[in-house]
Amino acid sequence: MKIDAHALLFDNDGTLVSSLASVDRCWARWAAEYGITAEDFARVELHGRPAAEIAADLLPADIVPEAVARIEDLEVEDVPNGGVHLLPGTRAFLDALPAERWAVVTSATRRLAEARLDAVGILPKTLVAADDITRGKPDPEPYLLAARTLGVDPAHCVVFEDAPAGLAAGRAAGMTTVALTTTHPAHELRADLVVEDLSALSALVTQQGVEISLRG
Repeated sequence: MKIDAHALLFDNDGTLVSSLASVDRCWARWAAEYGITAEDFARVELHGRPAAEIAADLLPADIVPEAVARIEDLEVEDVPNGGVHLLPGTRAFLDALPAERWAVVTSATRRLAEARLDAVGILPKTLVAADDITRGKPDPEPYLLAARTLGVDPAHCVVFEDAPAGLAAGRAAGMTTVALTTTHPAHELRADLVVEDLSALSALVTQQGVEISLRG
């Protein structure tokens, strides 16, 4: 299978890097600080959504801003503690791409996203973060903003995601979707292509854009 794209849009956590250990540590501490029960915490979808939306699901509106600032501080402070590492294939795949052909589209704040990306030496020319949008994934706004920033028709963009919310956002934006089974089993991921991680793919730069193929 080959996919032709003019731009490639990558989720960060669970797609380019793994920060699951850090996320689990920080959110567990955050929940305890705010008196959120394990039962209430378990009913909320954590992965792939902005922290502000998660906090709004769990806390009274008047303390959400303070709570969002707190979880951001906890996660940023945890980055140097081995809280993030590159997933297989990330470095080689990104190194094959021209800087103007790809973007990172994350539900994290810009401060947290830049801390995690800097820790693993990824420097995207284009980054869309939670601070840049009003509606997070599964709404298409983040991916549509990335396409607009790169000057590419959404129909010619490919989204790389590990979470159902992100894949739903990509589909709603009218983009081709590639799912990675790094955090969810394949049967939970609805996408045009499902692979284990980026090491399963190769990228060939052409005059028109980028040709994505399965290895082997």
